[in-house]
Amino acid sequence: MSRPARVLLDPEALRHNLQQVRNHAPGARVMAIVKADGYGHGLAWVAGVLRQADAFGVASVDEGVRLRDSGAADSRSVFLLEGFFDADEFPLLARHRLSPVIHHEQQIVMLATQRLKPPLTVCVKLDSGMHRLGFAPDRLPDILARLRACASVGEILVLSHLASADNRDDSATHRQIETFLAHAAGKGLQLSLANSAGVMAWPESHLDWVRPGIMLYGASPLAGVSAAALELKPVMTLASKLIAVHQRHRGDAVGYGGDWRCPEDMPVGVVAMGYGDGYPRHVPPGTPVLINDKPVALIGRVSMDMITVDLRTQSAAKVGDPVVFWGAGLPVDEIAAKAGTVSYELLCQVTARVPRVVVG
Repeated sequence: MSRPARVLLDPEALRHNLQQVRNHAPGARVMAIVKADGYGHGLAWVAGVLRQADAFGVASVDEGVRLRDSGAADSRSVFLLEGFFDADEFPLLARHRLSPVIHHEQQIVMLATQRLKPPLTVCVKLDSGMHRLGFAPDRLPDILARLRACASVGEILVLSHLASADNRDDSATHRQIETFLAHAAGKGLQLSLANSAGVMAWPESHLDWVRPGIMLYGASPLAGVSAAALELKPVMTLASKLIAVHQRHRGDAVGYGGDWRCPEDMPVGVVAMGYGDGYPRHVPPGTPVLINDKPVALIGRVSMDMITVDLRTQSAAKVGDPVVFWGAGLPVDEIAAKAGTVSYELLCQVTARVPRVVVG
């Protein structure tokens, strides 16, 4: 029998979450964000399930080529959210029909030297207030004129990115939307602004295209609001099994460093899962896991391949019993909060050594 650590993938949950995007933004086209290997779920698998998405967004040429080569994108557009990095990538852009985001001056200079066939669809990125990538909004007329003069440029879209949309009370999002529309609206171009949080909480940001990411995978994009409250379903369940059960004594130290000691005579379980699988090393004792669908507490330090759990409330637990670390019955957002991070990181960092298994 192989090591029991598994990622269980639920295609119906993924399709359900896409429908939630449609329900919230019925007038917009959907660019499903599948970068970072589909947020750890598998790039080709996610794209293959999301047949109803209108386009896909990835980070780079490498990801775009992988997606095209998989056949999962079909004839739909694939947008490169970081654009291209040097002129050597132009043949790949043309061959694989990849649509780059244009966000800095040098990209325009490089494009002006090319005569690609067919011309590329490109997205101009405006910095509406995040101050990460993009042109100052008042430069848009000049940028458009220069791109239209490039033989290698066909259709042009305009986009920006919301910095604080996860907080419904943050007025910065209102300012970003107003800034973006003041400079980009009315030019006959398709516009895109809403990320997952924008889809859920800021309908004025929906425009022509929405770009959902984390909500597709069943985690909450809004601070203080659970995924269940937003009617999102987890796509990934990180699971394993108990591989040992021991009766320990009061005062016994458990795990590296002996940081955690048994407060009484008690059963302790060992599970095949650790930071080598992508489970966060720095979660504290008390972090919940599910054994036989019931919560127990992690104890001791997370090691590379194993964790230990308190079985006092599961005295009948035995070797081979199923364990869930996040997913069905245990939201990844809850574990991310225990780890002092976000669900995006936990999903993306599950390592390749954990087999992906499609269920349902």
